[in-house]
Amino acid sequence: MTTFHAVVWVDHQASQVLQFDAAHVQAQKVKAHSHHTAYHGSRVRTEHEYFAELCDALAGIAEVLVVGSKTGLADFRHYVDKHRPAVAKQVVGWETHDKPTENQLVALARQYFLKYDRMSGTPTPS
Repeated sequence: MTTFHAVVWVDHQASQVLQFDAAHVQAQKVKAHSHHTAYHGSRVRTEHEYFAELCDALAGIAEVLVVGSKTGLADFRHYVDKHRPAVAKQVVGWETHDKPTENQLVALARQYFLKYDRMSGTPTPS
């Protein structure tokens, strides 16, 4: 499946990457791993490993809409801006939302990208 749009639901425990085209949706989940150590800062290291894995899952996707809770978005955005500038260029929008279902998330993304593509002059493949 050739897609160039994706929507990502970001949380501190797990994320869902949904790549889609006009007729298909491909889902991938990325879960945070917990390292139970006494090391100070292990929570930050664990979060960075999780966000790195999520960024790796976005490789090859041209346009990404990131959706999530306020704190989840803020932390992921900070990580992307500081550590993954190439991924930051792929992200076309950051939206704060309560946890939607997979179908609601895809519908939100389709609506967002329809407007985004019109404004940027990018033809949306059918």
